[in-house]
Amino acid sequence: MHSLTCAPCLLTARRASLQHGAPHSHLLHLVNYYKGRDEGERAPKSSVKEKIGSSLAAMSQPTPATTEPPVLPGETKAVFGVADIIVVVFYFVFVLAVGIWSSIRASRGTIGGYFLAGRSMTWWPIGASLMSSNVGSGLFIGLAGTGAAGGLAVGGFEWNATWALLALGWIFVPVYIAAGVVTMPEYLQKRFGGQRIQIYMSVLSLILYIFTKISTDIFSGALFIQISLGWNLYLSTVVLLAVTAIYTIAGGLTAVIYTDALQTLIMILGALVLMFIGFEKVGWYEGLKEKYSTAIPKVIVPNTTCHLPRADAFHLFRDPVTGDIPWPGLIFGLSVLALWCWCTDQVIVQRSLSAKNLSHAKGGSVLGGYLKIFPMFFIVMPGMISRALYPGLRGLMIAVMMAALMSSLTSIFNSSSTLFVIDIWQRIRKKASEQELMIVGRVFILILVVISILWIPIIQSANSGQLFDYIQSITSYLAPPITALFILAIFCKRINEPGAFWGLVVGLAIGLVRMIIEFIYSAPSCGEEDRRPAVLKDLHYLYFALILCVLTAIVIVLVSLCTPPIPEEKLACLTWWTRHKKSPDIDLRNYKSESAQMNSANGEGDLLESADLGNKEEEAPRPPCWKMLYLWFCGLSPGPARTLSQEEKAALERRLTSIDEKPLWRTVCNVNAVLLLTINVFLWGYFG
Repeated sequence: MHSLTCAPCLLTARRASLQHGAPHSHLLHLVNYYKGRDEGERAPKSSVKEKIGSSLAAMSQPTPATTEPPVLPGETKAVFGVADIIVVVFYFVFVLAVGIWSSIRASRGTIGGYFLAGRSMTWWPIGASLMSSNVGSGLFIGLAGTGAAGGLAVGGFEWNATWALLALGWIFVPVYIAAGVVTMPEYLQKRFGGQRIQIYMSVLSLILYIFTKISTDIFSGALFIQISLGWNLYLSTVVLLAVTAIYTIAGGLTAVIYTDALQTLIMILGALVLMFIGFEKVGWYEGLKEKYSTAIPKVIVPNTTCHLPRADAFHLFRDPVTGDIPWPGLIFGLSVLALWCWCTDQVIVQRSLSAKNLSHAKGGSVLGGYLKIFPMFFIVMPGMISRALYPGLRGLMIAVMMAALMSSLTSIFNSSSTLFVIDIWQRIRKKASEQELMIVGRVFILILVVISILWIPIIQSANSGQLFDYIQSITSYLAPPITALFILAIFCKRINEPGAFWGLVVGLAIGLVRMIIEFIYSAPSCGEEDRRPAVLKDLHYLYFALILCVLTAIVIVLVSLCTPPIPEEKLACLTWWTRHKKSPDIDLRNYKSESAQMNSANGEGDLLESADLGNKEEEAPRPPCWKMLYLWFCGLSPGPARTLSQEEKAALERRLTSIDEKPLWRTVCNVNAVLLLTINVFLWGYFG
């Protein structure tokens, strides 16, 4: 749902393209289908079915250290030269260096410092992190492969994200900041009271992260390594996870955001280089349109359109009934999923909450929106053209893919740890110290790393790709109710806890029914008769998302109207209409010692001076070296924690919950938002 940048949305386009006769594996389609051809030559020497079948057979075998990449009929084995190795090694060293540097300078000893980067981030790393957190290796493979099979429509999933990003910065984040929350389940707990919604959302989010997002990235990254390079699958993945875990555990969100910014730069520059090479080879956009329309395999299914290029391949808006991605679903149904991804998902929202003020959060959303324009051009279109991987450029492509994989994994690790510590562990250990919470958060990241490694053989065994599709579909049936709940929670003061809870339950039940039916009735191959029930055959996935969102909203409203409302005074800072009202009972438990750790380059973020503990520190015995190293790695201090005075707490409260903006920067953000929307509308119209 990350626009299509999200896994379930990716699934929608992928299913549609498969039914239209797309190759079974998008990665194989990209790596093997166009390799080693003369310019303008498109048809493979052997049949598509033969190529895909032989590749999938190779994929189903174990991958020992000596496994060679499969060489398909008519193909030559790719050469991984010295220049490629230099590029990859330099990439890993540079990323690790940036991660360690940001870990050293980060405030890592408090909840706010570790999980929200001390609320001191500026707009540019936030915007870059929003982009890279959303763009995983699954996006590169899925978008490019779907573009190769079905054309430009899948790029609309990326451009739809622009509207959701601006909604995040201008509507949702002001409420979240005013409410003083760290996680999305925590916001729902403050908004509605009780614990069942908070626990439900926390557990659901963790399940989705582990079984969809992590599996998506590991699947795509591992498949890329296995097919393209022939490297040992397990060793390669363990090295990737080890590098990401080091700075994620040590530096918290600060390290994650700065390395995300670096990964974004690598992804964009690398992908742009590959894009220009591909366009130059195919004859730029006009040449692409000409060659794509004549790119027909030599072996096709007779009397069908299977494997033939779509007539509407270069249009975003497609038939609302027969289109693989119908335009009403692309605009309205996808918006439901995009709002879930960009405005209510912990991985994304956590980056905006780390901003030093609301203007920087808005600026990050605008930058993220600008960056989301590019995937259409450097992912989708290159998936539609022939691409020559010369020595050195193959290493560059690997660096781009690894950047996508590592940036999304670090974001998931950090956000999952935040959810577990704030919403689950603090419920189990109500009197847990801040030091304990920091240790638990880091240990939970280690657990996620282990789970990621254990996922490899499970996902690798799913050589048919069906398990991958089914895993992605899990999110699609659970997201629309969450979108409906957050929209109503922010805009409708009459909504209460019973309405919110039972709306989620009903929405979950309806989504599970559709999911079970889809598990039972799989989509037919191209050319076969579709005998699935009408709810699958005739109701497009994006239409279902919109219907489920509306049904959930109706249930929430009806139950809320039949039960007592929440008193007006308890909604201060928790809705759009009450965001400027100050609540008398702001919860500061997560920030009690954060200010002592803060330091800002311009002095604006310094609220308090560090306490002078005098003789207490001098009298304390010096810990052994191993313990000092452990304390530094965890961002902990060997001395006693500082307690804030009432005046200091009040100053900290004002900073953490302030949504005031300077007129100049508010105007700059608004102008850029309007400019971004203008560009977005133009692109939709031009390619529509």
